[in-house]
Amino acid sequence: MSAVSDNPLLDFTDLTHFDRITPAHVAPAIGHLLDTARTTLATLEAPDTPATWNDFVIPMTEATEHLGRAWGVVGHMHSVMDTPDWRAAYNDLLPEISGFYADLGQNEALYGKFRALHDSAEYASLSPVRQRIIDHELRDFRLSGAELPEAQKPRFKAISEEQSALTAKFSENVLDATNAFAEWVTDEAELAGLPEDVVAAARAAAEKENRPGWKFSLQMPSYLPVMQHADSARLRETLYRASGTRASEYGKPEWDNGPIIGRLLALAAEEAKMLGYASYAELSLVPKMAETPEQVLDFLRELGTKAKPYAERDLAELKAFAAKDLGIAELQPWDLGYASEKLRQARYAFSENEVRQYFPEPRVLDGLFRVIESLYAVQLSHDTAAVWDPSVKVLRIERAGQLIGQLYLDLHARDTKRGGAWMDSARSRQRTAGRLLTPVAYVVCNFSPPVGDKPATLTHDDVVTLFHEFGHALHHLLTEVDEVAVSGIHGVEWDAVELPSQFMENFCWEWDVLSGMSAHVSTGEPLPRELFDKMLAARHFQSGMQMVRQIEFSLFDLRLYHEIKADQPVPIAAVLALLEEVRKEVAVLVTPAWHRFPLSFSHIFAGGYSAGYYSYKWAEVLSADAFAAFEEAGEGRGSLLDAATGQRFWQEILAVGGSRPALESFIAFRGREPQVDALLRHSGMLEAA
Repeated sequence: MSAVSDNPLLDFTDLTHFDRITPAHVAPAIGHLLDTARTTLATLEAPDTPATWNDFVIPMTEATEHLGRAWGVVGHMHSVMDTPDWRAAYNDLLPEISGFYADLGQNEALYGKFRALHDSAEYASLSPVRQRIIDHELRDFRLSGAELPEAQKPRFKAISEEQSALTAKFSENVLDATNAFAEWVTDEAELAGLPEDVVAAARAAAEKENRPGWKFSLQMPSYLPVMQHADSARLRETLYRASGTRASEYGKPEWDNGPIIGRLLALAAEEAKMLGYASYAELSLVPKMAETPEQVLDFLRELGTKAKPYAERDLAELKAFAAKDLGIAELQPWDLGYASEKLRQARYAFSENEVRQYFPEPRVLDGLFRVIESLYAVQLSHDTAAVWDPSVKVLRIERAGQLIGQLYLDLHARDTKRGGAWMDSARSRQRTAGRLLTPVAYVVCNFSPPVGDKPATLTHDDVVTLFHEFGHALHHLLTEVDEVAVSGIHGVEWDAVELPSQFMENFCWEWDVLSGMSAHVSTGEPLPRELFDKMLAARHFQSGMQMVRQIEFSLFDLRLYHEIKADQPVPIAAVLALLEEVRKEVAVLVTPAWHRFPLSFSHIFAGGYSAGYYSYKWAEVLSADAFAAFEEAGEGRGSLLDAATGQRFWQEILAVGGSRPALESFIAFRGREPQVDALLRHSGMLEAA
């Protein structure tokens, strides 16, 4: 057992000691921080502690900040280094952490102090930022059950604890089921069509296990190229079926996420009912921009109506091409990616793999840095700090020689790392006792690692993903707010938090940006203008199908949490039936009856997007309209990297974080409320408006 005095998880002087932290440090560190926080909160809830900002709010914030930061490190390691020891360390403490925050949210004495402060003369004299923090606290206490009768609070707490445990298990099941699958190819003929670097990676994976042939997995760097490029329909179907049935009744019973989904839905409905809401979707929208589930459903269906004709046209073209040029009379689900890539090549005379060779990772990062530096008058450079894996990079951001933030960059797929891409906060900007703590963020992706002596290369989709996650990171790192509760991404409405990330994606389609961040991995030649023009022509390729797919996910999520209100665990059959109903309304593709997509839909069952997946589309309206300001400023100049517009975007959107409503921030930047036209234009659908 590690002593508290030398526990690296308890050293908050600077960046985390990832080189020293082990799973054995977790229990003593978190135990110590929980004890400290409970002691402080007991003092604060006492009648003789004045309900003022200095005497109450500041010490309460400090009481939980170190705990939150240390537990954030543990949660981060659980996501990126999910070894048995780290998994056990996380899960062993999860009930106690969940219980602490559930008790805190229900603490009537603390809630009473915030109410008293809100009703006092001091409230009127506080800054609008501090008033917003108090208003948020009152809202969050209500949503955490502080106003429930004492007899109901234990049940509400139990719901919260069970939800935390189930969401963690959901993610672990997806990871374990993903890692358990391997397809071993020994017949070289089955590799036909696959890019050389994918074949080399599959060979290296087999060699690592002392096996002949090639190993393919469900990790995205292995799975996606097979679905796009493998001529072998057998290989494509094998991987598609394995991916589509992950964490389901078709695999190990202990990895089946069906019962977890059923239980989570029942708990969500019970939680909402206890708080007086008709559905969990209603409860979920309280801290968001959208006001009612019906408003969101109308928004999604309006977009769906505009997009579906384009999706139907996309599919008809794909089927005709597959039959005529590929000899595929009946398009199967595992043929879609393959046929789409062949159609793209035939129509636009380029392949994703051809483009990929022009985007070596170091060059892409340099180009990304230039965009950020041009827009926001900051400087990015590589930093030195302890990391959890040798491939992780550390960056520092400075303005006029002053450090304003740091960033951990973990780009490559590993079998101990959950899939997908995300940004998370490691530390928030705050000013305490006259000292400014600069913010720190994590950006995590699952790109293909380098093979041999060549650098890793990124697909254009990877480049877009990288810009997206950096948009989140900049929102967190470029904040000028000193109050931790609304600093950076904190306090931003969930359905607006995607604005800065989706905004950044647009620069990946600008010639002056892409040309400056490209260099062929073998020759060093920049991206040819002719190839870029083909990419641009293909930008709206199958955009109708892509949009209805996102609308399908969003409608399914919202309707699931709005319409299913069972007191008992929901059978997975009911979940799948609702998904099928949604597909009949908006989808154009037929999904096999055996496919179990919801059982690996981590966003809404383990990622915080429950009844909130629509946020991607909602925020896309905001982000497309915000980017249009750069298009207008750059018209006729040959570059959209307009420093003056970038300065305004920083000041009105990024710098203010959650310190004011997102709509106010948008209007302050754009001069008006958002309009949907830019999104439709960026999706190639403006004429449908």
